Amino acid sequence: MTQSRAMSFVEAATNVVVGYVLAIVTQIVVFPWFGIEAALGEHLAIGLAFVGISLTRSYVLRRLFETIRMRGTE
Repeated sequence: MTQSRAMSFVEAATNVVVGYVLAIVTQIVVFPWFGIEAALGEHLAIGLAFVGISLTRSYVLRRLFETIRMRGTE
């Protein structure tokens, strides 16, 4: 059974959203330990800067592994 491109995107997007929320919480907790002060809006912007890259990375890797898996079943 193969994974459709749409489901690959849904999986990648879910991974990115969960990662984004975790990153924001982690930044809020960890930044002060290093003397870095940032407002909530700055935390959100920092996290958002990486969302596109993370989403693309997750999608491309999922499709790559799906291609490898399909070639292995031929």
